[in-house]
Amino acid sequence: MDGDEVLADFEKHLRFERDLSPHTVRAYLSDVAALLAHLDEGMAALDTAALREWLVEQHAAGLSRATLARRTACVRTFTAFAHRRGWLPDDPGLLLGSAKAARSLPTVLDQQQAQAVLDAPQASEPKELRDQAVLELLYATGVRVSELCALDVDDVDRDRNVIRVLGKGRKERSVPFGLPALRAVDRWCVHGRPRWIREGTGPGLFLGVRGGRLDAGTVRRIVHARLGNVEGTPDMGPHGLRHTAATHLLEGGADLRSVQEMLGHASLNTTQIYTHVSIERLRAAYRQAHPRA
Repeated sequence: MDGDEVLADFEKHLRFERDLSPHTVRAYLSDVAALLAHLDEGMAALDTAALREWLVEQHAAGLSRATLARRTACVRTFTAFAHRRGWLPDDPGLLLGSAKAARSLPTVLDQQQAQAVLDAPQASEPKELRDQAVLELLYATGVRVSELCALDVDDVDRDRNVIRVLGKGRKERSVPFGLPALRAVDRWCVHGRPRWIREGTGPGLFLGVRGGRLDAGTVRRIVHARLGNVEGTPDMGPHGLRHTAATHLLEGGADLRSVQEMLGHASLNTTQIYTHVSIERLRAAYRQAHPRA
């Protein structure tokens, strides 16, 4: 099979069998295309030595540890798939070591900064109502920006104060939120959203000016703009509010399993980084306040 046929089959596997997100599919296909271009003799030359040589070249080119870790995971997925298809006599990825990405602690707002960001003057224009509801819901629930943009009006359960979220791998979960977020969403739905509805507007909870579903780029601009208006706050995007929500939940006494379920993490190891954030903040406060720190 030529490279195009290999990539086409691998794409079907990722999309329909693995049910990976479009972003992950694009990244994996790009990585495999680069790998195949590296092989002079095509699939026939694909063995563990060739994989290691390719990854060493990537490292020498200055790629980050996070990118190398992703490419290693991609390669292991691809070689296992190719072996099952009968394209390879064995799976060379099994002997490939797992590259570990360096895990840096995420930047988060402290509780006073979060309060200042959300305490905006009340406004009646649709844009201000929408932006406030977006910010309140991001901080209240810690959902990903893609999950927020995918919300429909019917996904808000006002009786139980939860939203129904379709996360990674099409896994559905219910995420609670508080009264400030509920009030902001209701103000948007009653006084803002109806003014932007156009012919063809779908059920999306958050809309753009032309009546279409709100996109992730606009959400990022909303977050950056609001943070930029509050002196002393670090610049971050919607994912920074997700980190902030998780950290504040743990600081407030929530257990790690509950935060994992709320965020939709497949592994508890992913959620544990927020315990490190809380400990580092405690250490910083200690160093600043204790006379013998």
